Amino acid sequence: MRVRAKLEMRQGQSLVMTPQLQQAIKLLQMSNLDLADYVSGELESNPLLEAGGDSDDDVPVPQIDQSPVQERLESLDTDLDNVYADEAPADRQARDMMREQVEGRWATSGGGLDLEGISESQVERAAGREPGLYEILEQQLGETVFDPVERMVGMQLIRMINPAGYLEGHTGELAEQLGVDPALVENCLARIQGFEPSGVGARNLRECLAIQLEEQGHLTLEMEALLDNLPLLAQRDYGRLQKLCGVDRATLQQMVATIRRLDPKPGARFDSPAVPLVVPDVYVRNAADGGWLVELNTESLPKLLVNNQYAAEISRSGLREADRDYVSDCLASANWLVKSLEQRARTILKVAKEIVRQQDMFLAHGVQFLRPLNLRIIADAIGMHESTVSRVTANKYMATPRGIFEMKYFFTSAIASVEGGETFSAESVRSRIKELIDNESPDDILSDDRIVELLRDAGIDIARRTVAKYREALGILSSVQRRREKIASM
Repeated sequence: MRVRAKLEMRQGQSLVMTPQLQQAIKLLQMSNLDLADYVSGELESNPLLEAGGDSDDDVPVPQIDQSPVQERLESLDTDLDNVYADEAPADRQARDMMREQVEGRWATSGGGLDLEGISESQVERAAGREPGLYEILEQQLGETVFDPVERMVGMQLIRMINPAGYLEGHTGELAEQLGVDPALVENCLARIQGFEPSGVGARNLRECLAIQLEEQGHLTLEMEALLDNLPLLAQRDYGRLQKLCGVDRATLQQMVATIRRLDPKPGARFDSPAVPLVVPDVYVRNAADGGWLVELNTESLPKLLVNNQYAAEISRSGLREADRDYVSDCLASANWLVKSLEQRARTILKVAKEIVRQQDMFLAHGVQFLRPLNLRIIADAIGMHESTVSRVTANKYMATPRGIFEMKYFFTSAIASVEGGETFSAESVRSRIKELIDNESPDDILSDDRIVELLRDAGIDIARRTVAKYREALGILSSVQRRREKIASM
């Protein structure tokens, strides 16, 4: 067979990921806060984009079918500065507070600013930031240790403390590294262990609890025996603990209560990241006719305007071809962004509407009525692809009468029924397991096998290992440990 090269023309269709399409997909999976950040950058880079004011006249309102769930999409009316400002309100308040303190000191000093009178902690409080664990330890070290060598050793020991407050590494290795007597390192560590927070600088949990008990005056011989057997305490094996500590049941209960009041991670409350603020993307409210009103959180949506007049004025002026191309690209980019934001709002509301329709029983009666749901069901119902639904539900939250939930929360796996009929969602089954255990009698602790029987009597076909997995995920002890705990509390 002779092989030769030739040219052929073929016609076909393929999906091309244009930059505009990539931008629309990127916007779809952003949360409202991330979206505000992105829009803020676009406002800075595109001279034809403007942040909308209070008027709604120039902003189109998406029109979406409102049956069978009532919906209302207000105009995208939000001042971007209120969502993602360069200076947050808390920062402005801290700045004003600091200014008031400085002006007050200026006035009381007769016009001269007394910088020495303003401590670092006052500045940190005025700035709205509490000092961290290491700052607190270094401050206490500077106030109590004056020898240069001991202070250097103390600083190295503080750097070896992890965020939970425990010392990582060995003091012997540090002594060898610094070329000092190991006894000096141990003495410095003992001094640090006397700092606040109580228990900081401990090498293990036992030492951490012992430091706190000693400061409180509760470190008795019986308590030391209890600390030596913390694994038995974790297992609720109170019978063996009574023998090892040599105390009666009442005394042991008091000792255990004292242990539980201690802080096992004394450094954890410092330097902890701020709890992320959850801003709902969708609100679900009760409607007057007994249905549900679904609406976007318009307060967190940016409002953008395209300055077509400015673009026209620039185009009419004598510009070079490169300048005209730049203005044309900015205008196209601005129009596409506004269109993409509107389409994003429509899509989120459409998906939220279908989720509410599917989970109507959950909203009305609680978690036990949460239906099994997957992306395909929503995608088929609204005529979209599963990947689109997945992007819409990522990092989005829905505020309902039963609380704020991530949209992905409503997608749960299915557990078959005994009779092969309607399935049950995994979340509702977990709720039933928790309810059964909460209502169990101290004389009749439910084993996992017994829970399986009760669930099957209710029509839920579930395996014992699944019950154990759900119970552990809920943080519920085994039947043996629950029986020990309830006996000890009697």
